[in-house]
Amino acid sequence: MLSVTELRKGTVFVEDNNPFVVLDYRHIKMARGSATIRVKVKNLKSGSIVEKTFTSGASVEEGEIVRKKVQYLYSDEDSIYFMDPENFEQSSNPVKIGEEALPYLKEGGEVTLAIFENAPVSIEVPLKVNLKVTQTPPGNRGDTKQGGTKEAMFETGLKVQVPMFVKAGDMVRINTQTGEYVERVS
Repeated sequence: MLSVTELRKGTVFVEDNNPFVVLDYRHIKMARGSATIRVKVKNLKSGSIVEKTFTSGASVEEGEIVRKKVQYLYSDEDSIYFMDPENFEQSSNPVKIGEEALPYLKEGGEVTLAIFENAPVSIEVPLKVNLKVTQTPPGNRGDTKQGGTKEAMFETGLKVQVPMFVKAGDMVRINTQTGEYVERVS
């Protein structure tokens, strides 16, 4: 068992047979009442984000998440396919475990698969990924005076606002948490 005062960002716990990962933690001290712990958590099975409140003396069951490095192969409407780089074993996983990660996955790219009770529950992508711009309208001379942006489409189908100087064929670094342009890379 894990005391709720030990919960921190990234901690995994189990409640009602559902694994949760803590996204945000706040300890709230009341004047005369007991302290409460308010956490923003993500359900690793459903992907939903909820806020939970616990009293200071409560405890939760500690969750055991196994993280495994895998190589992304491809995806279709129903499944995402990965390969274990150690033994070259391929696995098929439901799309729902990584829908939000799909736009950042390149064929052959390495990601981390989070596994709970022998079942994959989520895909963890790196904080920043490099993607190639496939389509973007041309920037006209003088367009950068106000620091404007334009929409660019990437090799994975992702669309992001980028600065005017970015053109088709450029490699660009994207933040996977915010979905925003970071910088152009060579």
